[in-house]
Amino acid sequence: MLSKKMEKALNDQIQAELYSSYLYLAMSAYFESQGWAGFASWMRVQSDEERTHAMKIYDFIFTRGGKAVLQAIEAPQSDWKSVNEVFEETYKHEQKVTSLINNLVAIAISENDYATKNFLDWFVDEQVEEEENCVKILDTLKLIGDSKHGLYMFSRELGSRAAH
Repeated sequence: MLSKKMEKALNDQIQAELYSSYLYLAMSAYFESQGWAGFASWMRVQSDEERTHAMKIYDFIFTRGGKAVLQAIEAPQSDWKSVNEVFEETYKHEQKVTSLINNLVAIAISENDYATKNFLDWFVDEQVEEEENCVKILDTLKLIGDSKHGLYMFSRELGSRAAH
């Protein structure tokens, strides 16, 4: 059984994950409007992944006898200055999500809620992967610089990402 504190924190995380999904969908829309189909596709897959994360938490709450309470989702930004700015914001956002996940783990540990702590371990690992992906993308964008050809090729490469 979840404590009320843990249940509320998990519900807050559902909201954060759904916001992430919404943010990445907004980034996908931005890329589509700029003609970067590959980047748009990558962000759309990212958006779907974040929604899946929210649903994992949603299902877990019920598994542990709690109640999922959906909250309002803030409208995300819809315009950026460049491809680089989008991915820089993505990295900052993933760092924020990592912090939120770490806080959930801390609550679970403080309450001796080992079932929730074990459940959250998957999210801890996922955030390591998310941040690593962002760093790799940003490193590649630095190498590309202002090359439109390089950006085009990189967009095509990222567009080949399949959902998992």
